[in-house]
Amino acid sequence: MQVTVDVAYKSLNKFTEELCGDKVELLKTADSDIMILADGMGSGVKANILATLTSKILGNMFLNGATLEECVETIVQTLPVCQVRQVAYATFSILQVFHNGDAYLVEFDNPGCIFVRDGRLMEIPSNIRELEGKKINEYRFRVQRGDCFLLMSDGTIHAGVGMILNFGWDWKEIAEYAVKQYRLTVSASRMAAMMVKACDDLYLGRPGDDTTVACMRIIDRKVVNLLTGPPKKAEDDGQMVASFMEGEAKRIVCGGTSANIVSRVLGRKLKPTLDYVDPEIPPIAYIDGLELVTEGVLTLNRAVNLMKRYANDENINEKFFLELDKKNGGSMVAKMLIEDCTDLNLFVGKAINVAHQNPDLPFDLGIRQHLVEQLKVTAEKMGKTVTITYY
Repeated sequence: MQVTVDVAYKSLNKFTEELCGDKVELLKTADSDIMILADGMGSGVKANILATLTSKILGNMFLNGATLEECVETIVQTLPVCQVRQVAYATFSILQVFHNGDAYLVEFDNPGCIFVRDGRLMEIPSNIRELEGKKINEYRFRVQRGDCFLLMSDGTIHAGVGMILNFGWDWKEIAEYAVKQYRLTVSASRMAAMMVKACDDLYLGRPGDDTTVACMRIIDRKVVNLLTGPPKKAEDDGQMVASFMEGEAKRIVCGGTSANIVSRVLGRKLKPTLDYVDPEIPPIAYIDGLELVTEGVLTLNRAVNLMKRYANDENINEKFFLELDKKNGGSMVAKMLIEDCTDLNLFVGKAINVAHQNPDLPFDLGIRQHLVEQLKVTAEKMGKTVTITYY
């Protein structure tokens, strides 16, 4: 069984702190995906440094094939000791899922991983090992499609302490809430955002601790083909559209000229609409067999801005997802690329559109090319695999 993962995380800074004391690393190897969550001691700058060092050390060592023993020993010897608590480093959780379905979970002093399968909470057996004087839970198992895993910092179980709840939001209650969200949400991004929002609500919007939830869902591979811009040479129209239509994928066309080319080559009618859902974004159109047909530059710009907000963790809350669910072209493109895509194939025409730029300028300086590059960088930051083919 070849598995693909959907990963996302969301953090809250402790109230009044500009830096988060939690750090998440999302890594890929040739045969696996790795998610690391480190929680630095205390809060603010010191905690941020401790968490960053811990996550980077663990990530680099795992990528280079180091054993758990070697990783823990290096962390103990590398990170400074707190002069007040006499404790050396951050707590951490590591989840590694291999493409063949094998999985490896390591936990040190973070709240236990929440594992949901088929809408039910699954128990993770305790397998405690002592390394460098630290008790670490280590678990090997098999995953299946639909599985969902949540790694958390202790800001989750502290949520509401002395405010709405006397003793915080205990692990069992968090797990029950996660199971409900599992049945309602379709993506790791929404799951992480909804879990953290619940914590923020319990903190009454003034988090008493850095709070992070990192989510990994086991999904089918989801390919999206996006075509934008006409080819530099008109004789390449057929080749570009043929490549765009190859394989099993969801297909998006961005641009009026591009849509007309696809319609002509495929012999399928282009059906425009006049529904201006958003006055700033031109309405979408339809071509049989394609998921989405939109205008070009304005729509791509809106989509890229939404994706950047998501990738940079800027106000990813209910309002963001309400905007993502809107039926304008920009939101629809962004939603598909954020929530329904693991592999993005871009088919980009290099013809110059005089309406967008000075035709005397090279393609590399064009607005469309700039948007395509931003789209690629942002999608890769979100963990997508991106390829670009120019025509």
